[in-house]
Amino acid sequence: MQTYVDKIIKMLKKQNTVTSAGVRKAGLSPSLLCYMKDMGMLRRIAHGVYMLTEHIPSNETFVEAALTIPGGVMCLLSALQYHELTTQMPGEVWMAVKTGSYYPRNSQMPIKIIQLSDKNFSAGIETHDENGIKIRVYSPAKTIVDCFRFRNKIGTDIAIEALRDAVRQKKAASDKIWEYARQCRMTKIMRPYMETIQ
Repeated sequence: MQTYVDKIIKMLKKQNTVTSAGVRKAGLSPSLLCYMKDMGMLRRIAHGVYMLTEHIPSNETFVEAALTIPGGVMCLLSALQYHELTTQMPGEVWMAVKTGSYYPRNSQMPIKIIQLSDKNFSAGIETHDENGIKIRVYSPAKTIVDCFRFRNKIGTDIAIEALRDAVRQKKAASDKIWEYARQCRMTKIMRPYMETIQ
């Protein structure tokens, strides 16, 4: 038994997380993961995904959301929080998915889903490495445009604050914001706010 446990620990030291499928592929029983969790060696961070108990990644909530909705992209308030463009601390992780795509609906963590058309979903995605785990998040410029687009859900004041902070902190250039505003057909709505920061 200990030899199998050691193999899983070795896998975890290489890649930070293991999945039931990955353990099975390595010729080991996935029930070992439950045993190691019960013994306090592992933590379950998403369905079928485990990491060592002492390993706490930065942005753990975002990592957990990325593992829970693997096809999703962090958006709106969560993307603002990730890029440090808001003082808001949302109680749920906002994730975008392609309209009509499958995503788990019974997640134990609080996730707010926004469905976007293929063109708007695919634009402005950045991939970040959080301790060996890939998370996808919209760029600051795309996030700002989305905030104006979904202002009825998050509030216009948050969108305006994010726009001002992003330009002031040089996290998003005005021309890049305009590019996404044109693509998402938001120029008319955003023009008065963009003019005040020029």
